[in-house]
Amino acid sequence: MPELPEVETVRRGLAPAMLGQRLDEVEVRRPDLRFAFPQNFARRLTGRTVTSLGRRAKYLVADLDDGEALVMHLGMSGSFRIKGEVAGRFHHARSRLSAHDHVVFRLGGTTITYNDPRRFGFMLLLPRAELADHPFFAHLGLEPLGNELSAASLAGLFRGKATSLKAALLDQRLIAGIGNIYACEALHRSGLSPFRAAGTMATKSGKPAVRAERLAQAVRAVLTEAVAAGGSSLRDHAQTNGELGYFQHTFRVYDREHAACPTPGCRGTVKRVAQNGRSTFFCPVCQT
Repeated sequence: MPELPEVETVRRGLAPAMLGQRLDEVEVRRPDLRFAFPQNFARRLTGRTVTSLGRRAKYLVADLDDGEALVMHLGMSGSFRIKGEVAGRFHHARSRLSAHDHVVFRLGGTTITYNDPRRFGFMLLLPRAELADHPFFAHLGLEPLGNELSAASLAGLFRGKATSLKAALLDQRLIAGIGNIYACEALHRSGLSPFRAAGTMATKSGKPAVRAERLAQAVRAVLTEAVAAGGSSLRDHAQTNGELGYFQHTFRVYDREHAACPTPGCRGTVKRVAQNGRSTFFCPVCQT
């Protein structure tokens, strides 16, 4: 499933084609994806202008000029491709089976097609003023790419928690958008064991421990670099121009079981274990 960097990459690819543009025509080719489309979905979107395009956790949110918001989730295999009068690299199309093209947006001379072979993605249309209280958004934690993420915020969120540090990073109620890949990578960069108790990010007095600053810096760095690289293409993710993300070529531990640890001076070997139903990749020597 695409994680935060992949979704942010898609947002940046869509923005030149959508921002300030009028939705001249919306074509829906099936009644549902993961969920049924909202009632009169195409009709309610047609004629509207996209005033902003944001991201909250792994959701894309397009604000419309009538006060409603188009919420889009990529699910496991959802993707967009852009064709038409969009300058630069976003003009490039990629090959996808047309049988999996489920929604088509036409904006002036540009066509944006949503393709989803597994149909685990979905689209919602609801008043923007109600977005924060919607069940999908109400319990989301802080955004890790924003200024909210710091040693102090980690200490406050994790204080007193006996759960593992890896599980805490994946808890969307605490931090929104971090997935398995980037949790593994951030923990390795910060030299912290995925099994360490999350509560150790705070001292007994509640102040952030030194290791909390290391982790905050590592999370921001990993996500920022992944966005710049266009995300990680392991299965279905591709950018809006059809190009694959390439951050996977810089993985330090994820999917590198039995490889030598890349930490300078470390003689450890990357290990894979099952943790909370997910594969955890780490170095048992330098991550403590």
